[in-house]
Amino acid sequence: MRVVFAKELDRIMATDPRIVLLDADLSKANGRAELHKKYPNRSFNVGVAEANMIGVASGLSSYGFIPFTSTFTPFSTRRVCDQITISAAYAKQNVKIIGTDPGLSAEFNGGTHMSVEDIGVLRSIPDLVIFEPVDNTQLVKSLPQIIDYYGTIYIRLFRKITPDVFTEDYVFDLFKADVLHVGKDVTLIASGMMVKPTLEAKDQLEKEGYSVEVINVHTIKPIDQQTIIDSVKKTNAVVTIENHNVIGGLYSAVSEVLAAHYPVPAENIGIQDRFGQVGKLKFLIPEYQMTVEDIVHKAKKVISRKH
Repeated sequence: MRVVFAKELDRIMATDPRIVLLDADLSKANGRAELHKKYPNRSFNVGVAEANMIGVASGLSSYGFIPFTSTFTPFSTRRVCDQITISAAYAKQNVKIIGTDPGLSAEFNGGTHMSVEDIGVLRSIPDLVIFEPVDNTQLVKSLPQIIDYYGTIYIRLFRKITPDVFTEDYVFDLFKADVLHVGKDVTLIASGMMVKPTLEAKDQLEKEGYSVEVINVHTIKPIDQQTIIDSVKKTNAVVTIENHNVIGGLYSAVSEVLAAHYPVPAENIGIQDRFGQVGKLKFLIPEYQMTVEDIVHKAKKVISRKH
């Protein structure tokens, strides 16, 4: 995804002089190194000074630029939370914050670099938008709307290869969740890298006779309440699936919607209030009980609860 993002940003920067890129000494790791060479007057490496990067971006925004900041997810969120809150969001600046390698996808960088709490850290900041693309198609289609939207946006970006979920005819709406499959027995609500395994779990459940609705929530804040409410009114059962701590992330956001509008039994798949650890995803996913089989189990459990 980092390659696709850099390519698309290059295309946009060629025609839009407002776009500025700021990196915190990770331009090579995040696939932006060539952009620094191509646009030396609009592309800057601030060094290992992430808080300063957000301050510089906010200042550039106040002069009419549209800055994109980029570093690993923990450095884009918890390390710079005050600067995002005051310099960007409170000051109503137009800053686009990219955090790469979210959650378990940090793999060998281990627990210190695994932001299993980044959504929770930022979700309570007023007016801030949180977006997580599923695949390259959604990422490319999202960028024009992200640029057109005035305000601070946090983009939770998987850095490596992702399986395709959407086709080229997909119509993107930044503030509307995607109903990927219609069903009546249970609603599976997923985000980011967990959407594909959720669709695989749906296939397994259908083989066993269950009717499954699948929703991709790409914008976790503000969450698309109406799509969730419309779905659970049919199914009366929901499971959330996320690459994040179940406290503060997608499960919390969906539970708030259910509690306020239509309470139904709910289960979750995600990181159960644990820190991350070193390992490949093929080890980490089962270790944190986030496999396709785990999703199937939770779906059956929540269906039994509603009865």
